[in-house]
Amino acid sequence: MQATVKWIGDMMFVGESDSGHTVVMDGPPDHGGRNMGVRPMEMILLGVGGCSCFDVVQILQKGRNDIVTCKVELSAQRVDAIPSVFSKIHLHFIVSGHGLKEPAVKRAVELSAEKYCSATIMLGKSVDITHDYEVIEV
Repeated sequence: MQATVKWIGDMMFVGESDSGHTVVMDGPPDHGGRNMGVRPMEMILLGVGGCSCFDVVQILQKGRNDIVTCKVELSAQRVDAIPSVFSKIHLHFIVSGHGLKEPAVKRAVELSAEKYCSATIMLGKSVDITHDYEVIEV
């Protein structure tokens, strides 16, 4: 996997992924940015959410569960020092479906956290990462 990040000006950067997709990253005004894109650390948090949500959906679909929506709400804390790394990340999954069973969602979240999600497993070596979920019948 490869990617490129190019400085555009001020504190704005454009990242391009190996698959050809681009994303704008920018800093806050008090750090020289114009607030025109996500912050780099926000990108990491979004990546954690995307990776985990991808796993949960795929595991539930493979189990022939009739899921309608899957959303993960992330909250993170960072240390008050430089580097301001994440100290805690919490993932709260909200999964809805028809006849969706709580044990299936629990298993999918656990499998993502413990076996499949490269992002959470990698970051979990230095960050306290927790998960929970709720199931909504539609």
